[in-house]
Amino acid sequence: QKTHLKNLCLQYQLYLLLNSHILGLLKNEKGLTIFFLCTYLPKTAAGHCKWAEVLKDLEQIKTSEDIDVSLYTANADEDTECQELVMRCFFLEMKVILHECYITNCSKTQDVFNILKNGNASFENKQVNSTTSKKCKECEEYEEKNFTEFIQNFVKVIQRDCK
Repeated sequence: QKTHLKNLCLQYQLYLLLNSHILGLLKNEKGLTIFFLCTYLPKTAAGHCKWAEVLKDLEQIKTSEDIDVSLYTANADEDTECQELVMRCFFLEMKVILHECYITNCSKTQDVFNILKNGNASFENKQVNSTTSKKCKECEEYEEKNFTEFIQNFVKVIQRDCK
């Protein structure tokens, strides 16, 4: 959500700039070239990792001492074919953390909620390939690990996906 707002602001500023100063340039070939280059800049800026906001929030909660749960934790070096299912597992386990935060009134509840919100937006209306899912482990097949190890692996998986 934050990323979309930044891109919208950038596009609006570009619009104002074009309207006020550069409209005269559109009458020649150089002006048209500049215009087309500028219209593609927001798209390339938005091309960064779609998990960037999730990563920021994970950094916020990783030092939390009031979250004490054991979670199914996928390996960071899981097969690349299983990457999407691994991510889904991490987000399912984030629901467990959110539930724990509601019960214990932990200090990082909003950050956990943001992780889920941003993650679910990336998965909305996207079906998992059934042949891929047969090759990959179910969430419950992974080893249970403590909160710290879970977050460390989650960060590694996101960093791997963003390369």
